[in-house]
Amino acid sequence: MSLATALLAGPVLLDGGLATWLEAKGQDLRDELWSARLLADDPATIVAAHRDFARAGARVLTTASYQATITGFRRRGLDVEAAQRLIRSSVDLAHTAAAAAVAEGSADPPLWIAASVGPYGAALADGSEYRGRYGLSHAELVRFHRPRMTLLAQARPDVLACETVPDIREAEALLSVLAELDIPAWLSYTIDGTTTRAGQPIEEAFALAAGNPAVIAVGVNCSSPVDTTAAVPVAARASGKPVVAYPNSGERWDPATRRWFGTPTDLSGLVPRWVDEGARLVGGCCRVSPMTVATFRLT
Repeated sequence: MSLATALLAGPVLLDGGLATWLEAKGQDLRDELWSARLLADDPATIVAAHRDFARAGARVLTTASYQATITGFRRRGLDVEAAQRLIRSSVDLAHTAAAAAVAEGSADPPLWIAASVGPYGAALADGSEYRGRYGLSHAELVRFHRPRMTLLAQARPDVLACETVPDIREAEALLSVLAELDIPAWLSYTIDGTTTRAGQPIEEAFALAAGNPAVIAVGVNCSSPVDTTAAVPVAARASGKPVVAYPNSGERWDPATRRWFGTPTDLSGLVPRWVDEGARLVGGCCRVSPMTVATFRLT
């Protein structure tokens, strides 16, 4: 059964913040590749983290490819073929984890694999994915995204997770590449109140995918729980699509000290409202652990 078909039957539980869970387990990800560094250095740890989320009840495992690019791996001294192999391996590792969780009886099939496609700003590793408006043309953004999206699609995930998109212009480029590929995707923005991080109305951002048959869901991730809650009905109305909702924990990141601060929000208390208002893919992003995901009740 495809993920798109499953959404017709009811909401599906996503995983949480893979990279921040890896950090909580002792990994040092202070690197421009972030969790993608472990694709080369410690792939078994990625598999173990995916299995943690599967054991917590997640039905969708999101790959460690958010910040993985050929350019980034080349800067680490790898050749193009090795970089391509590592990007594709992110999908293989998630499949391995899913199969292991089913074999041990801690998860029931089907489990779906979402290949993470982060924004251009993530590859810069300077926080610009939370600003957008990179000064690049549509063609330049397409040229950036096409190689990685193609590699990930070749690895046979169930869906591409085009996520943490700060800017409508970048979303347009992602959808242009998606039109070249035979694979479904969800489109998820990072927002600030009622606008994208680049300042565009979220209604306009969500409407961009209306009528696009390759897009199975539209919504919000890597944003505050408050903003996510307000955006869910807007996404459902503007796009006519199932909504994807996976906010951060409610804590906030301080780039100066490189630390999280604040108190986590009780996301489990918000989940029923998201589902009532159209969310069909529900999970968490940064600082949302398997233990938190296990508290989510979708029915």
